[in-house]
Amino acid sequence: MLLKEIVHCIETIAPLPLQESYDNAGLLTGHPNDEVSGALITLDVTEAVIDEAIKLGLNLIIAHHPIIFKPLKKINGNNEVERCIIKAIKNGIALYAAHTNLDNSSEGVNAILCRKLGLDNTSILSPIQGNLRKLVMFVPESYAEKVRQALFSAGAGHIGNYDSCSFNITGNGTFRALEGTNPFVGSMGEIHTEPEIRIETIVPAWLEAKALSAAKNVHPYEEVAWDSYPLNNQSQNTGAGMSGFYKNPVTETDFIQSIKTALNTPAIRCSPFSGRKINKVAVCGGSGNFLIHDALRAGADAFVTGELKYHDYFLAEGRILLVEAGHYETEQFTKELLYQIVKEKFPTFALQISMIDTNPVNYL
Repeated sequence: MLLKEIVHCIETIAPLPLQESYDNAGLLTGHPNDEVSGALITLDVTEAVIDEAIKLGLNLIIAHHPIIFKPLKKINGNNEVERCIIKAIKNGIALYAAHTNLDNSSEGVNAILCRKLGLDNTSILSPIQGNLRKLVMFVPESYAEKVRQALFSAGAGHIGNYDSCSFNITGNGTFRALEGTNPFVGSMGEIHTEPEIRIETIVPAWLEAKALSAAKNVHPYEEVAWDSYPLNNQSQNTGAGMSGFYKNPVTETDFIQSIKTALNTPAIRCSPFSGRKINKVAVCGGSGNFLIHDALRAGADAFVTGELKYHDYFLAEGRILLVEAGHYETEQFTKELLYQIVKEKFPTFALQISMIDTNPVNYL
C-alpha cells in the first residue's frame, strides 16, 4: 500500500488545515509514494517505539504528538528527537502525526474521550470561525441535480447534523460564444438567454477545490460561472473541546471516581467540591486551560482536561468543577481512535497499537 493512501484516510477525518498555527502535524519523514507494509500506532514517538516498529517489521509509525515540533537546526543525535529521526530514516520508517487537526475534529480526540466518560448528546465546545465558504454555481436547469449531487458527494452542503443542504433560485443567464468556442447551447457570435438554476451551498475551505472540480466534471458548459464567498459562520463540526451530558446527574464524588476508573489513573487534581450534581460535562484532551471560559459559557457543571495551571483553579469560584486528569491520560485513547480510522478503511492492512507506555509522568 502507498503511504499517501494511509495519509488520505486519516486526513479525511482530520484535515491538516484544522491544525493550529503552532502545530506540525502531517507526514514528517517518508515520501507519499513510498510503499508501507504495516503501521505502529502510538501517542508519542520515542526510541523505544521506533525499536518496537523495527522488531515488528513495520515501516510506518502513526503518532498523535509530532516528534518534530520545533525547527531542527542540526540532526547529530545529541538528543532523543534527533536520534529518533536518524533511526527512523536509516530503517526506512515513515513518521506521521495527527495532532491538533485530530483535536479539532468532531470525530477526534475529544469525541472518543466523551465516549469513554459515558457522555451523550455531544457537541463542539468552541467551534472554529471563518473556515467556511459559500459556493455559488450557475447551471442549466436540466443539469442542476447532477451538479448538486457532485457538490454534495465532494463534501459540500453540511450544516450541523444535516447534509445535502443548498438554496436554489431560478433565473436567466445570458452569454455570447466568441470565436473558437464550442457552446453547449446557443450559437457562436449570438447572444443567448438560457434558463438556469443558481445553486448556493456551504463548503469547508479545505474542500472547496475538490467540490469545484467535482461540479465542473459534470457541468455541461465550457466556461463554468461560479462564485465563492468567505463566511464568518462558526463551523459546528470543527473546533476545540466537546461537551456532553450524563443520562442521570451524578455526585461530584462519583464523578471523580468514574473518571479515575475510565482513565485508569490513580490520582486526579480538581477544584473544591461545591455540592452540585454533575450533568453537563465539557472536556478537552491534553492541555485545555484555554477553554475554561468556554466551558463556563456553555453552562457545564464540570470541565475535564489534561493540564491546568495553578491560577486556573481560581476561575472555578464554585460555578464549575475543574478536573485535571493528566495529559497522557486524557489522550491515551487516541491510539485506539487512529487504529479504528485506518482499520475501517483498510481492514487487511497490518496495524499494531504500541505496547510501549510513553507517559513521562510517574505517580508515587
